[in-house]
Amino acid sequence: MTEIKNFDFSNKRVLLRCDFNLPVNQDEILGNLRLERTKKTIDFLKEKKAKIILLSHFDDPQKISNLRERKEKCSFEKLLPRIEKVLGKIKFVPEVIGKKVEKEIEKMEPGDILLVENLRFEKGEEENDEEFARELSKLGDVYINEAFSASHREHASIVSLPKFLPSFLGFSFQEEVDNLSRISQSFTRPLVIIIGGVKISSKLKFIEKFIELADHILFGGKVANEILKIKGIYIGKPLAEEDDEIIEKIKKIQLTDPKIHLPVDAIASLDETGNLTKRIVAPAMVRKEEEIYDIGPDTIYTWKQIISESKTVFWSGPLGFYENPNFELGTKEIASFITSNQKIFSLAGGGDTIAALSKFNLLDKFSYISTGGSAMLEFLSQNTLPGIEAQKKYKV
Repeated sequence: MTEIKNFDFSNKRVLLRCDFNLPVNQDEILGNLRLERTKKTIDFLKEKKAKIILLSHFDDPQKISNLRERKEKCSFEKLLPRIEKVLGKIKFVPEVIGKKVEKEIEKMEPGDILLVENLRFEKGEEENDEEFARELSKLGDVYINEAFSASHREHASIVSLPKFLPSFLGFSFQEEVDNLSRISQSFTRPLVIIIGGVKISSKLKFIEKFIELADHILFGGKVANEILKIKGIYIGKPLAEEDDEIIEKIKKIQLTDPKIHLPVDAIASLDETGNLTKRIVAPAMVRKEEEIYDIGPDTIYTWKQIISESKTVFWSGPLGFYENPNFELGTKEIASFITSNQKIFSLAGGGDTIAALSKFNLLDKFSYISTGGSAMLEFLSQNTLPGIEAQKKYKV
């Protein structure tokens, strides 16, 4: 942070790697949050009279073979009004590298902002091609990484670009590192970890680490359903993840460990509407044709007792099908209880978590909200990311 504040950016062409992979449906809040977090670094660079060239990816155009369809679905052109609403006037160039981009950059005045096309239009981005990174580096004099949520990926603009230019972390990126370090390294006990959401496979490394570190781990959502199913407690509808390696890792979770907490009761239903068939039941009493959609009132009460004694709380993943009012109570009640205690350092992250907290108007009540999903969990598991290590390795 000190380095970026002391560097002379005047009249420098700054390649600012952002994450404008803006969700277009239920995760719109997350997209806007990423834009707002980027603004601090952009405003700083404008004040320092830099020429700002924005780099980002959007969706995955390489999976679309039809070139016209690829441009329609994955070009930044359609997102430009939304980006400009937060960041102000931006010049857009519908190419990533080449003479046209170079000419537009030559026209730039200090304080101007230019956005190049979706980096993933070039195969070299996802392939981490060094020559592609070298071509990108020719567009700028300095590189700043402000894409925390993409920095778990070993892509050219994340891990190879720092080889060729003086490199820094942006303000928002550094804030992510500082706040997440309060969960993984410098936390105040008791530490409570809340894990919900859909896929347990993406959270297993994190779970394995924090089973050792945390004072309590509360499992909800389909993550809890997976554990209950594999442990033979819940016999409801089949679950999505049947990978043998994942199953074996889940089997190793010791339910007799006093720090591990699964729902003692749940809201089960024959379908996701819950209008006629919703009932409160112990997980072992769920019928094979039913599915668990939320934690029950006894679980809410017990978990509030645990949280009330905590000093640090981390949350990833809703505790139920919060989108439906019939199944929102668990997520809403636990989130409200956490934010009612100002002595708790509370951190939450991930697209679904942010959407849920936003629905209940609790997003700004948490001590910090991470814009990362997979990147957040990887940082907490490893205390670093490929994007961070690249800057350490290739520091100019």
